[in-house]
Amino acid sequence: QVQLVESGGGLVQAGNSLRLSCAAPGRTFSQYPMGWFRQAPGEEREFVAAISRSGGSTYYADSVKGRFTISRDNAKNTVYLQMNNLKPEDTAVYSCAASHSVPPRSTPDGYNYWGQGTQVTVSS
Repeated sequence: QVQLVESGGGLVQAGNSLRLSCAAPGRTFSQYPMGWFRQAPGEEREFVAAISRSGGSTYYADSVKGRFTISRDNAKNTVYLQMNNLKPEDTAVYSCAASHSVPPRSTPDGYNYWGQGTQVTVSS
């Protein structure tokens, strides 16, 4: 079992930045590809970004490419999502997830463990 705890969400104005963190206590963190998903009210969960176990490969949804950056620090058992130039349509609950699949997938069913989520609200 992998426990995931997100932090860093909040309310920001459009054009500003936020950095989300996802901590995964335990010595097995580096074994898991990791992903970030988001879900807006009334919408389905949407893929945002994913990263390989080593951090050498990253994957992004077209809607965030060039604005968001996923990274990980395996020594700190943490994955990050740097979000720049935020837009109102980025408003959602953001969740991190750990996967057994290599390479990581872009669909929620490809992930085995989930955090509780953190709210990101972008005002216009």
